[in-house]
Parts: sequence; structure tokens; C-alpha cells
Amino acid sequence: MTDKRKLHLSLFLVFLKMSPLTFGGGYALIPAIEREVVEKKSWLRREEVADLFAVSGTVPGAVAANSAAFIGYRIAGVSGAIAALLGICLPTFVLMIVLSVFYVQFKDNPKIEAAFTAIRATVAALIAFAAIKVARSSIVDFASGALATGAALLLFTGIHPLWVIALGAAAGMLWVHFRALRGKETKIKDKEPVYDYMI
Repeated sequence: MTDKRKLHLSLFLVFLKMSPLTFGGGYALIPAIEREVVEKKSWLRREEVADLFAVSGTVPGAVAANSAAFIGYRIAGVSGAIAALLGICLPTFVLMIVLSVFYVQFKDNPKIEAAFTAIRATVAALIAFAAIKVARSSIVDFASGALATGAALLLFTGIHPLWVIALGAAAGMLWVHFRALRGKETKIKDKEPVYDYMI
């Protein structure tokens, strides 16, 4: 098997393994993606994953599927995006068909309702943990901290998240331009990921 096929298979299996964790949406998947893609495989840096999740939330579609496609594309091009997308979607598709059949029959069962209540609470914890992880790699100075605080406050006003993201991007570009006018360079880390074809 060629190195490229090994990479595709590795992408497929990594996202296949993470797919059952997508309860509650793609944001609950961030810790698992960071652990697999950044810590175990060293495919991407933590900052890149945070950026890819930010972009994934701005386009239509499920965040988990968008993120898998973006990460797969970043690592192995179009074929990598397809492999990652198949990995993340296949188990969820099968599971949703099975759950749909059984949920109709057992939805009024108190034990089933209790299980879903517990799942929702657990997902809230996963999302909070993911937010903390992303904040650690994204809030690096006073400006980024102020921007994150401002964005959070804007969300509480009821403004659409897409506008918050657009305003954040504009603010970031203006900040870099302002620093350039003052003769200060904004450094962005750049490191090529080291691919590990082992599962």
C-alpha cells in the first residue's frame, strides 16, 4: 500500500473512531479531534485546528462534517477530505437509522428520557471543555482576549453568529494593519505537520 493510501486509510479510521462522539454537535468533537489530529498523529498544530473549526462554523452544514472535510483536505487534498468525511458520516448515518426506529417505540419510556437528559448534560460539559481548549490556543494577548470577550457579549445580544465571526475577522485584520502602521510585525507560527501513517 502506498503512503498516500495509508494516509487516506488513516484519516478514514481516525474519523470513524471519533464519529460516535458527535452527540450534541460537532463542537463536542473538538477535544477528540485535537487529541487525535494534533497530539497523536501530529498532522496539524493546535492553532490550525482552532482556525479550521472557526471556518467550519461559518459555512452551511454540520460542523462535524465540515471540520472533517476541512481537516482531510488540509492533510491530503480532495481525496483526504472524502476519506475523512466518509469516516465521520458513516457511523452516524447507520446509528441515526437504528435510533429512529427504536426512538419512536420507546420515546415515552422514563428510562430512555432519563438517558437523553444525562447525554445532554454530558454534551454541555464536552462543549465547555472544547471552548476552554480553543481559548488557550486562540487567546494569546490582550487584543485577542478583548476580541473574545467582545464576541461573547455580542452573542448575548442575540446577533447572528455569522455577523460575530465576520466582525471578528474584520477586527483581526484591522488590528494587524494598525500594528503595521506602528512598525510592529505580527508573527504567525508556521510549522509543517509531521505525518504518522500508523493507526
